[in-house]
Amino acid sequence: MRMCSLPYNRRVNQIGLPLTDIATDWLSYQDDLLKALAPLSAEQLALCPAPHMWSVGKIASHVVAARVGWFHGWMRAGGPELDGLVRWDDELEPHGAAEIVAKLGLTWGMVESALGTWTVRDLETSYTSPYRKDRPPRTGKWIIWHVLEHDLHHGGEISLILGMHGLPTGDV
Repeated sequence: MRMCSLPYNRRVNQIGLPLTDIATDWLSYQDDLLKALAPLSAEQLALCPAPHMWSVGKIASHVVAARVGWFHGWMRAGGPELDGLVRWDDELEPHGAAEIVAKLGLTWGMVESALGTWTVRDLETSYTSPYRKDRPPRTGKWIIWHVLEHDLHHGGEISLILGMHGLPTGDV
């Protein structure tokens, strides 16, 4: 584990950890998720733990939508190419593995770019929901943590579902 002997020319949060270090470890997880999803057929993406629960493809599409909702919607990261992706949660038609992997890559680019440019001030700033006015404001650091733990949670679900059906899960 790295101690607090970091160069001062890097942007850091309050505990001295560069956001780019978070991005590096998060990217490793992202890569594992993409490796697990890329080879899946439409039938495999439709697998779910029970009939009333979300499928692998729906969960992966939800990860795309959540990243966009929080980073792009709330914190205005990324460009207009992300605008429609927040609705991936609402779409009834399933997406194929190649499209899901491409959109996870696109949203990862947004996350990585944001973590490479945001300052301590961005982390302390309170952001409001562009979707629902009844939601409380959230700080940038809360949003980053929330999206990271959201990725991990749903990646674990994907891994569990694939494993339940005898499919490889890699390191997800």
